[in-house]
Amino acid sequence: MDESCSCNKECSCCKTKHRDEVEYKNLMNRLNRIEGQIRGIKGMVEKESYCVDILTQVTAIQAALNSFNKVLLSNHIKSCVVDNIREGNDDVIDELLSTIQKVMK
Repeated sequence: MDESCSCNKECSCCKTKHRDEVEYKNLMNRLNRIEGQIRGIKGMVEKESYCVDILTQVTAIQAALNSFNKVLLSNHIKSCVVDNIREGNDDVIDELLSTIQKVMK
């Protein structure tokens, strides 16, 4: 349990994941690009750009977020899920299935 948590029980807010430097940099680079794309769309709206041009950029951001999710989910399965199963915590499988259903909506 996280010492800073006030709920006094094991919960999803207490879960953490240490990422190695390569994984961390990869995820942050992806998020920084997405953030830049969003700022670009904001600028397009401010400049009264054509709707179709903005929608095209929104589609690119959605694709980038989907790609981010795929990388993060893959890393999660290879580390968190595998580690939990090895430790005898099969509940992680239900959590994974629930997460996949949410991501695929």
